[in-house]
Amino acid sequence: MTPAIEAAVGPWRARFPQARWVQPQDRHVTLKFMGPTPRRLDAWLHDRIGEVAASTQAFEIRLTRLGAFPSNRRARVLWVGLEDGAGHLATMAKGLDRGLAPEFAPDRRPFTPHVTVARSDRALELPNDLAGSPLPGPTVAVSEIVLFRSRIGRSSARYEALESYLLRG
Repeated sequence: MTPAIEAAVGPWRARFPQARWVQPQDRHVTLKFMGPTPRRLDAWLHDRIGEVAASTQAFEIRLTRLGAFPSNRRARVLWVGLEDGAGHLATMAKGLDRGLAPEFAPDRRPFTPHVTVARSDRALELPNDLAGSPLPGPTVAVSEIVLFRSRIGRSSARYEALESYLLRG
């Protein structure tokens, strides 16, 4: 997926050099952001994530288009959209929201499957030739959920994989 993402965001890099670009090794799909997590929840958290992974069949996704949050006219996050026809990513995100609800507030925003590629402190306006550009992306197999710890730095966040949970065969 990384070579296809690199090719897709090349024009963005040239037009928005002030953005903080996510390193390829740090790109991921966020199903649930939890924020600071007390260590007392480690075992419970691992069990909840494991339940969601065990209930999900491995599947495939593909890159779809370029986009931005909160909008193309006031972009602060640039992303590559993902499509999985059966909605497995959204189902896993909802499952994590439900399973983790006793300790973590559910996300109020609708789930948009994406990979963040850059962030900006100043709002950017995406030109029409980039905003929503379709991507003839490859199909990528999804076979696990990975629990990450994020370390926020001055230039960008770094992610450390703590645990992997395999999806069903």
